[in-house]
Amino acid sequence: MTPVSTWPVDPALDLVLQREIDVPRELVYKVWTDPEHLKHWFCPRPWSVSHVELDPRPGGIFHTIMRSPEGRDMPSEPGCVLEAIPNEKLVFTDAMYPNYRPKENGFFTAVLLLETIPTGTRYTAIAIHKTPEGKQQHEDMGFFDGCGTVVTQMVEYIKAMA
Repeated sequence: MTPVSTWPVDPALDLVLQREIDVPRELVYKVWTDPEHLKHWFCPRPWSVSHVELDPRPGGIFHTIMRSPEGRDMPSEPGCVLEAIPNEKLVFTDAMYPNYRPKENGFFTAVLLLETIPTGTRYTAIAIHKTPEGKQQHEDMGFFDGCGTVVTQMVEYIKAMA
């Protein structure tokens, strides 16, 4: 496992959200890597997810389309899964298409780290950017509020599954 303390976070380029959540990491990984689960919690309500394609293996696809409360889909291009270690780590990027095909532009790479703790899971999401401006743009878009809300929704979803 890659604990956060050993992940090379660059404060000038990376945003980090870490929470301790009271659900098992196996279920967190499951709802992150199964499209049928992901669509239920992946964006802050009242937004929703209208489309999910996900193949959690290196080179696999990671693609979601979010829908506004007014019913308008926000277009996006598929991204690429870079690393998938069950129950420990998921890394994906919008800088590549599936099968590692490069894109002209990419906004960030996402790293999800899951560590077992006595009360459940230490959940860490890291958004890696290529420029300080990209990091700031993501932060200004509401990274912390949005991702925090999504983690809360994910935990509620997992607990409702039981």
